[in-house]
Parts: sequence; C-alpha cells; structure tokens
Amino acid sequence: MSDANARHLANEHDASDLAARVERFVRDVVIPYETDPRKGVHGPSDDLVTELRQKARAAGVLTPHIRPDGKHLSQRETAMVLKPSGLSPLGAIAVNTAAPDEGNIFLLGRAGTPMMKEKYLRPLIDGHTRSAFFMTEPNGAGSDPSLLRTTARREGNGWRIDGRKTLISGLVGATVGIIMAKTEEGATMFMVDLPDPAVRIERLLDTLDWSSPGGHAVVTIDDLRVPDDQILGAVGEGFKLAQVRLSPARLSHCMRWYGAATRANEIAIDYACRRTAFGKLLIDHEGVGFQLADNLIDLKQAELLIEWCADLLDSGASGTAESSMAKVAVSEGLCRVVDRCVQVMGGMGVTDDTVVAGIYRDIRAFRVYDGPTEVHKWSLAKKIKREFLGHQQAPGSGGKG
Repeated sequence: MSDANARHLANEHDASDLAARVERFVRDVVIPYETDPRKGVHGPSDDLVTELRQKARAAGVLTPHIRPDGKHLSQRETAMVLKPSGLSPLGAIAVNTAAPDEGNIFLLGRAGTPMMKEKYLRPLIDGHTRSAFFMTEPNGAGSDPSLLRTTARREGNGWRIDGRKTLISGLVGATVGIIMAKTEEGATMFMVDLPDPAVRIERLLDTLDWSSPGGHAVVTIDDLRVPDDQILGAVGEGFKLAQVRLSPARLSHCMRWYGAATRANEIAIDYACRRTAFGKLLIDHEGVGFQLADNLIDLKQAELLIEWCADLLDSGASGTAESSMAKVAVSEGLCRVVDRCVQVMGGMGVTDDTVVAGIYRDIRAFRVYDGPTEVHKWSLAKKIKREFLGHQQAPGSGGKG
C-alpha cells in the first residue's frame, strides 16, 4: 500500500470515529432539546444556540468538519460527520455545521485575507458568532444571478452599497455578513460587520422550516459604507467566488438532510412495528411495508449520490453539473422518504408529537433552497444541448461544421 493510500485510510478512520461521536452527541444530548420552548417559529433563540454549542464544545464535536489546524476535511470525510449532525433539526446548529455558516466558513477559508480569517473566520469556527449570506433579492436574483440589482459604488477609499435582499437566513443575531452587489466591474462580494443601521430588517418571513436561528429576513440596505479591505477576493469576482461556495454548499445540504430523513424513517419504522391495525402489525400490511421498503431504496440512492459527488469534488473538479444532479435527486428522494413516513404514521404523522412533521416541513423547503429543482434541471438541459451542438460541429463528427 502506498503512503498516500495509507494516509487516506487513516483519515477516513479518524472521520468515522468523529462521526460516531457526533451521532452519540446528537442522539443523547441534542434530541431532548427538540421540545425546548426556546425553539420558536423563526428558529431556536440565541440563548438556546449558545447552550447547545457549549455542550458540543465540551464534548469535542463543535465544528467537526474543520481540523484543529484549521484545514477543512475532505468532502467524503465531511459527509461522514454532517450526516449524523442532521439527525435532529437542532443538530447542525448545535455542532456548528448548519447553513449559512458552514458555507461561509468554506468560502472564507478559500478566499479570505489573513485579516478576514482572523476577524471573521476564527470566531465562526469557534462557534462564538453566526453569519449571513446576502444573495437572493425580491426581484428574483438568486436563481437568476443576472437579475442582481443591489449596487456598490466607489466613494473615496471605500464603497457605498444600496439595495434590497430577501430570504436572508440567520440575519437576526449574526455578527458578520457576505453581501453580493453589482459594481462596474461585475458582481463583487463584501464582508460587513453586523448589526449595522444601514442594514435594516423589514420583516421576518413566516416559512415552512423552523430550524434556522435568526429566521429568514427581508432586508433594505441603505447607504452602507464598506472600506476597500472588506472586499472578498477581488472586485468583479463575485460570481466566480459564488461558484467556489456553490457545489460544496449544495452537497452539504444533502448530507444534513440525509440525516434528517434517516431519523424520520427510524421513527416511522418504530411506529409501524409496534402499531396494530386489522389484526396485524402495520408493517405486515403491504401498503405500509412497501412504503418503508421504498424508503430504504431512496435513502441508499441518496447516500451513494452524496459519496459520488463528494469524491468528484475531492478530485479537484468544480462539480457544478454533478452537484446540481445530486441536489435534485437527493432533495426529491429524501422528500419522498419523509412524505412516506408521515403517511405511514397516519394522524400521528401530521402532529408535532414526534419530530417527523417538523422534518417534513424543513425538507420540503430543501427542494427550493439552494436552487429549485426546476432551475437545476433547466441548467442541466442547457448543458446537454451545448455538448450536443459542440459534438455536432466537431471535425469528423458527421454533423454540420
């Protein structure tokens, strides 16, 4: 065995041990908090988040995807630890693997200056602060980045940013934000300290999901002043940096929701194997047993897609199309899993007596967040057409050239 292969196996063994510790922590410590009254309609309170993270820190499982030396785990290793963090809707918050912080940590690690890493990245990794990512706008900019209307104009030694954003997750209580704005040179990302009076929350949206601290805000940005040294990357590189963040962030959503769907399926199996109807256990009725069998199939397909895409990203590929495929297939498959769990459990499945209904609400939103299924399919269809036409025009292809 080569030294490289030996190191790879050792790293996977370490990640497997860490994943087991994360799973024990979420099951033993976090799950009992699911009925805590500090979990409101706009997510858990900052007090609850702080308490959970203190316990994660003491257990040695806080921000498990970042090594002690500050380096990020491989995507395959990240999948090992993020999946169990999703077993509770509060799990990723507790161990600091939740969006948008997880994606912002990844981006700052890749593109942040030494000052940004010290000022913003370190506190995020340590779980002492939370962040927000300002991309989506009321006019549709988000799925269609060409609609970006928030502007950044040079003024003296800095910039003035004006615009509106929507569905900004985790803004209430966040201490740092990454704002995407349009400059003359193209889209640009800016680091901003929060709160700031120039960043005004118009309202918090009432959404299906309930596990994001700080909720999802509609925001007006009015005369926000940002110095030159707060530009992330370079002027005009906003879309390029968004691509750096995009594929891993899509995949980490898949990882966390895999854990959530697994938990819902466990609860549904327990229910079906204990509840009796028409003279036999529910699971012995084909209408129930077959649904749980379909769940195993969808869960395994999701697991394999996550690992396939993770390996691709670890090879150095951008994985733009592949992460779109994974995001579509995994979000649709896991939504089917949890929908079946609700159906198997009948009336109990639509109550909050178990966490299944809450997981269903969260995972239904996953089919929209980080790009709706239809947008990803449209993008993949464009890729299919582009490659077909390129092949047709290639010399010797038999097509028109």
